[in-house]
Amino acid sequence: MWLEKLHLTYFKNYEERAFVFGEHVNCLVGENGSGKTNLLDAIYFLTLTKSAFQNQDALGIRHANDFFVLDGIFKDSGRNIQITCSLQRGQRKIFMADKKNYERLSDHIGLFPLVLIAPNDTDLIRDGSEERRRFFDGVLAQATPDYLQDFLQYNKILTQRNGLLKLFAERNYLDEDLLETYNEPLISLAIRIYGHRRQFMDRFLPLFRKYYAFLSSGKEEVEVLYESEVSSSDFASEFRKNRSRDLHAQRTGKGVHKDEYVFEIDGITLKKFGSQGQQKSFVIALKLAQFELLKIEKEKTPILLLDDIFDKLDDRRIHKLIELIDTGFLGQVFITDARPERSEKILENVKADVRYFEIGR
Repeated sequence: MWLEKLHLTYFKNYEERAFVFGEHVNCLVGENGSGKTNLLDAIYFLTLTKSAFQNQDALGIRHANDFFVLDGIFKDSGRNIQITCSLQRGQRKIFMADKKNYERLSDHIGLFPLVLIAPNDTDLIRDGSEERRRFFDGVLAQATPDYLQDFLQYNKILTQRNGLLKLFAERNYLDEDLLETYNEPLISLAIRIYGHRRQFMDRFLPLFRKYYAFLSSGKEEVEVLYESEVSSSDFASEFRKNRSRDLHAQRTGKGVHKDEYVFEIDGITLKKFGSQGQQKSFVIALKLAQFELLKIEKEKTPILLLDDIFDKLDDRRIHKLIELIDTGFLGQVFITDARPERSEKILENVKADVRYFEIGR
C-alpha cells in the first residue's frame, strides 16, 4: 500500500500543488518554513482524518482562503483508491473514498496505516501521562477497529458524566439513579478497553524490545509498564465508592482515562535518568514497533513519515534507519531535510528508488 498522487488546494502554505510520488523513498527538500512538514501533515491528514500537529482542523486552511481540499490516490493490492478530504470554514470536514462519503470518520482510520517519526517525539517521555496514552491509543485505533469504537464511546459517556457531575454541583443536589445510567456503561467500556490495552501490550512489547536492541546494540534492558486501576477485580465497586470525590471534583476520577505507561531503562525511570541518546532510541523503537505491529495486524505495509530526522539523530541511528530502508522492510518512506546535499550523501547507496522533491519553489 502506498500513496502515488497528492493534490493540495489551499492547505496551510500551499495555494495549489500536485505531486506524483515514488513507491519507495521520497525526499522532500527545501529551506526551513518552505512547507516540507506541511506536506507530511497533508499525508497524515488523508490517512488519519486529522492533523498530526494541530488540534483544530480549520488551522489547515491557508490564510485568507475559506476552504482546503486534499486529494490522494493510494495503490492498494493492485487497486487505485481515491481519498478526498475537504473542509469549509465553519462546516464539518468531509471525507470520501472513491467519491463516496464516509458515514463515520472512524471507519477510515486503519485502512491506510501510517507512522510518523518527528522531532517532538521525545515529548512522550518528558510530558505527562496524557501524551503517552494518546500515542498508544493512536496505535490501537489504527490496529483494532473494535478498540476505536469502544474508545470513542467511552469518551462520549465520560464527557456526559462529567457534565452531569458539574450540574449536580451547581444545583446542589444528586440523582443517584440518573448517575447510575452513566456509571454502568462507563464501567463496562473501561473493562473492555483495559482488556484491549493489556492484550496489545503483550504483542507490542517484544517488538519494542527488539527495535531498541537493534538501535542501541543491545546494551540496556528496556520496559514499558502498563498501569491501570481497572486491573483490580473490584474496579466496579471502587468506581462507585469514588462518587463523593467525583462530585466534589466535578469530574470522574477513576477509569482508563487515568491509565499510565511507565518507561524504564535498566529498571530506572527513563524520564528522570535517561540520556538524550537513550531517549531518542527509546522513542524511535516505540515508533518502529508501531510500524511492525500495524504491518502484521493490517497485513499491509504502513507509510512511514520521517520529519527532519537527519538534524535530530546521530550517525549511528541514521545508519540503522537506512539499513531498514535498504532491506525493503519499510515500504514507502517520506523524508524531509533542509539540506539537499546531506540527504543525497546519506541516501546515495540506498538500493531502493529515491526521488527528490524541491519544496517552496
